[in-house]
Amino acid sequence: MSTVKVSVSARHSGPPFLMALPALLLFALFALVPMAIVVYLSFTRWDGLGAPAWAGVDNWREALTSSVTRNALWLTVKLMVFSWVVQTPISLLLGVFVAGKQRYRALLAVLYFVPLLISTAAIAVIFKNLLDPNFGLGAALNLPVLGQDWLGDPQLAFYAVVFVIAWQFVPFHTLLYQAGARQIPASLYEAASIDGAGRVKQFWHITLPQLRYTIVTSSTLMVVGSLTYFDLVFVLTGGGPGYSTRILPLDMYITGFQSNEMGLASAISVVLVLAGLVLSLALLRFSGFSRMRSQQAGM
Repeated sequence: MSTVKVSVSARHSGPPFLMALPALLLFALFALVPMAIVVYLSFTRWDGLGAPAWAGVDNWREALTSSVTRNALWLTVKLMVFSWVVQTPISLLLGVFVAGKQRYRALLAVLYFVPLLISTAAIAVIFKNLLDPNFGLGAALNLPVLGQDWLGDPQLAFYAVVFVIAWQFVPFHTLLYQAGARQIPASLYEAASIDGAGRVKQFWHITLPQLRYTIVTSSTLMVVGSLTYFDLVFVLTGGGPGYSTRILPLDMYITGFQSNEMGLASAISVVLVLAGLVLSLALLRFSGFSRMRSQQAGM
């Protein structure tokens, strides 16, 4: 028995980092190396065919001063804010509401996952047809509100994109809040009921504080996700009409693959990554989520 124990311990006595080495190599190959190449290309002029020519900070200067790119950045921030404002209250209320509905839990879970199981491109095609002013749902039902040219009007197209994104991702965030609400001890609500607190007071003074870190997690996913919306906007509006829905990821694609300015597109992509990193760290820092993790680690 002692021989077995010695052999097992000897087999696991090697340097721990060796076990993580394959994963680290794959990460370096498929993440760090491409990232380094993109950073290098952001300082060059390259059309995707010939040899890159060194351009210094010209691409960065153009990316930060171009009216098109600045408008794309503004639309991305606007989309981020609208996505959070629309999705958070709806998913929070739905998640809390269905948290105690054990009877329909399985059915609701299936309904929630339906939008997540459909590909984003398919969702964009579906809504593009539904919102068609001539042959869509509004024309078929003779509804003036739906019959408007939602995707062809520069004043409406952005809000149509916000609606479709919310339709796709509200179920996911609802599941997050539902799971968080199920972890709240029932004794807190029982004590509040004894003290005479109604449902509204219980929601404000028990549910919301207990879901604080779930809200942080959901908000972080929304913020980072807002920087990656590409396929839905590309299929739904193509960035138009005009520049009304040309968000930063789409601007990067158009600059690189339609205008063949790979260097400028690389600079825009680096700006996109840095924006996501800064926003995520800011959310974690100001929410106190990192302090909570430190306290748990010290227990």
